[in-house]
Amino acid sequence: MRSIVLGASGIVGHYIVDCLTAAGERPVALSRTQRQSDGVDWLVADLAAPTSLNLLGVATLYCTAHAGLLADALPHFALPDLKRVVAFTSTSLVTKQDSEIAEEREHVRHWAEAEARLIATCEKLGVEWTVLRPTIIYAEGRDANITRLARLIQKAGFMPLAGAGSGLRQPVHAEDLAIGAIAAAHSPAAAYKIYALPGTDTVSYREMIGRIFDGLHKPRRILPVPPVLWRAAFAMAKPFVANANVAMGSRMSKDMTFDPTAAIEDFNWNPRPFHPVFK
Repeated sequence: MRSIVLGASGIVGHYIVDCLTAAGERPVALSRTQRQSDGVDWLVADLAAPTSLNLLGVATLYCTAHAGLLADALPHFALPDLKRVVAFTSTSLVTKQDSEIAEEREHVRHWAEAEARLIATCEKLGVEWTVLRPTIIYAEGRDANITRLARLIQKAGFMPLAGAGSGLRQPVHAEDLAIGAIAAAHSPAAAYKIYALPGTDTVSYREMIGRIFDGLHKPRRILPVPPVLWRAAFAMAKPFVANANVAMGSRMSKDMTFDPTAAIEDFNWNPRPFHPVFK
């Protein structure tokens, strides 16, 4: 039996494909553009405009694309042998549901609805499902979280924090998420469950930034800014930080941690410590 990876060109999907091929499997990978790589059967398809794909022998579907797109597309796919769907969403469904930014609250609401719709679709089709919610995803040089901060530090030479930056974080590497997804797919205990997937290390936001400095081989130059001044100065800083908003500052003092116990017990979740290295 084979696997299909939706979002195979993305940060986590790329590692899922690599892990599957390294294990001797020849996975099917979906992309909106024509691609080619050894050991992978690439198909061109768009989840937003699904067409029938007859995929005999595909038992596992991994999805790192938006859960709502998969929920809408899955009934169009001919997957007679499909046994398990493993889909990624995010712990943001919990941490940002009460955000002071209305746009974030609305985004999280739609994401939660998409997750629920995907689960309902799988159950209607008689397919087992597992939903994985990572914390802060990173892969040096590729992600939009830790790498974005590293680029800001590289450019400015220092990093301002709103207050002490005492809020706790659990960054998780994209490759570990791929390994975890494959383990979850093969675990009967992981069927019909939602898991938070945090990294091994629980560190303060300030320490997380410090370790990014370490990974850049730069001295730690962290500048605490009183929250009131942070808000006042935010308009000047915003052009240098893509997708930034004022809530980023208030979240630096908020704990965003999750318990990995269920994932450890059900599929041996065991991510690496957080020590990024940037070349």
